[in-house]
Amino acid sequence: VQLQASGGGLVQAGGSLSLSCAASGRPLRDYTMGWFRQAPGLERDFVATVNWNGYSTYYADSVKGRFTISRDNAKNTVILQMNSLKPEDTAVYYCAASYDPLGGRFRPIAEFSDWGQGTQVTVSS
Repeated sequence: VQLQASGGGLVQAGGSLSLSCAASGRPLRDYTMGWFRQAPGLERDFVATVNWNGYSTYYADSVKGRFTISRDNAKNTVILQMNSLKPEDTAVYYCAASYDPLGGRFRPIAEFSDWGQGTQVTVSS
């Protein structure tokens, strides 16, 4: 599956951004989808994942209560709504797909095989 992320930008602390990931090539319903981020000099980290039907979501502790992941399989789109942004949220954000029909368990980053290009999110203090 091919993925295209968009929606990044510059925002002040406390602000909001909505990232979008558009998928093509294969039905999105067969995939668990995730958002990950990578700050300069650091490893790529898990942010949030959502299973094929949207019923199972997982969040990193650092974003719980502030970020919401959702999906629309009919539109082949995954959204990451980010509220109450902090300077430490600054990173390149990536969407990724893990082939997982009817799955619901948490899937670690190593199980995501298809990646989009990143979109930069910068939060100023």
